Order: sequence, then structure tokens, then C-alpha cells
Amino acid sequence: MRNEHALVPEMLVFATVVELRGFAAAARQLELTTSAVSRSVGRLEAHWGARLLHRTTRSISLTELGAEVYAGCAQMAQLAREIHATAGHYGDTPRGKVRMTAPEVFGEIWLAPQLPAFRARWPEVEVAVQLTDRMQDLTEEGLDLAIRLTMPAQLPPGMVARALCQVRYIAVASPECLRLLPAPLEHPSDLASLPCITLGYGEFQNQLRWEPVDMAALTLAAQEVRVHTPLSITNSVGILALAQQHQGVGIVADFAAKAALAQGQLVQLFPGWQLAGAYAPRTAYALYPPTRHLPLKVRALIDHLTPHS
Repeated sequence: MRNEHALVPEMLVFATVVELRGFAAAARQLELTTSAVSRSVGRLEAHWGARLLHRTTRSISLTELGAEVYAGCAQMAQLAREIHATAGHYGDTPRGKVRMTAPEVFGEIWLAPQLPAFRARWPEVEVAVQLTDRMQDLTEEGLDLAIRLTMPAQLPPGMVARALCQVRYIAVASPECLRLLPAPLEHPSDLASLPCITLGYGEFQNQLRWEPVDMAALTLAAQEVRVHTPLSITNSVGILALAQQHQGVGIVADFAAKAALAQGQLVQLFPGWQLAGAYAPRTAYALYPPTRHLPLKVRALIDHLTPHS
């Protein structure tokens, strides 16, 4: 029988398998092969002479003994994480791999261009980004950090959130599209007679609520405008492409339109008004699980992405 101290690595692997609910997920987080993770659990089972897990092709569950063993292994794993985080917190240089997720368009346009400068400053940190609009469980999928665009009241519970930037939706059109109109656009209500291009899913439909930017100026009332949407597409990049082909007025995220506006390919409409309701401003947040000591590599990346940090 192996010395109990020699089983500590296997116990930490076992705790990770249970926490992430699978061998493959644990292998990704631990940077091991799935077969190596399976062998570690097998050695524990051989040591105690009993199964710790019920295995199927799709899931795992704890046996009665496995539940008792896991309780102790989980405490050991948490203590190891706290010790590791404490050491990293006081270290001089961020290092290691940060695994993170971000929405597809925001990740491509806003996040990705900032990573080269981060790597130049902290070359010992690797960043692995998963771009997806699907909400992910950070613990289950072995992620350190998530960026999500949402409102404060809709932040997921049990997560630490740090604001990175605000995202607004704006109306844009090509100069050629505007030139062909019979009269200039002066008011959001003018959109009711024009083709518009919207996101077209969930709450992002063709009912637009506009409010004056200066809410203190009560001479202007909020406007509800129902627009005609012969084209809709589920992300701002597609909307920009259609707007640049003079297909109508696009409702897009401001960060996505920034380059096209600067180059004169598109024009922002109604700068004295802002979209509200379904298209109300969002905040891009960096989200991570609460921890006594945030790993230095994660802290460095969040600081880099936060303006004036």
C-alpha cells in the first residue's frame, strides 16, 4: 500500500475531477492528459479498495465512500489554492496562463487589440481566450475570468465584478444612404419610415426607445419608435457590413462602429439622443469567483484592461 503522503497529488486531482464534473475538464485545468487524470483516480481507488466514482459515458457521480473522501480532498485543494494564491500575490512578476472567456464581437474588436501590449509588459503570462456569447460556469470549465456585457442589476450572483468600460448602442448610416433620402434625418421618429437593421433576437427587436442625452432638459420627451426591419443579423459586425452597403440605418454597439465612424464610412445619427429600453447602455465587466487572494496574473490582466488603473 502506498504511503498516504504519496497520494496527495492524486487526492488533489480527484477533488478537481469532482469540482469540474468530469475527467476531460479536470485534465484541461491541470494541463494533464485525460488518461493521466483517470489513472490518478484509479490509484486512489486501488489504495482504498473501493470505487470512489460511478462513471457513465456522459457523467460521473460520487459513491458513498467517494463523498466522504471528496470532503477531505476538497479542503486540501482549497488550502493548496490559498497558499498558491498567497505566494503569487506577493510575487514580483505575474506568470502563468490566464484562461478567460468573452463575447465574440466584443472579444474580437475590443479585447484582442489590447492583448499584445499586455504580453509585451508581462511576457511570462499566457492568455487563452474563448470567444462565445454563451454564459459559462467558470469553475466547471476551468476558467479564471469572464468578460460580460450586462447591467448592474443583472450581474450573476456570487461573482466579483469590475467595470471595464461602458457600451452604448447607436444608430449609424452610410453617407450614400443619407444622400439618397428625400429629406435630412432630424429626429428619431424619422426612422419609422426607413429600413433599419437590428440585432433581431431576444429583447433586441424593432421597438426603439429614445431618450434625450441631457435628461435635465425636460423640453424633450422620450420617444418610442417602431421601425421596419427588412434585415436583421445577430451581431454588430454583420449590421455594420450591411449599413456600409447602404442597406439602411444600423443599430450597433458603439465600440464596433468606432473605426467606421472615424474613417467616414458611416455617420452617427441623433447624437443628442440615446437608446434606452432593450438597447439601454451596458457595462463590460470582468467577472471572477470570490477569492481571498486574486492570482497576480489575473489581477495584472484586469488592471491592464481597466482604463486609468
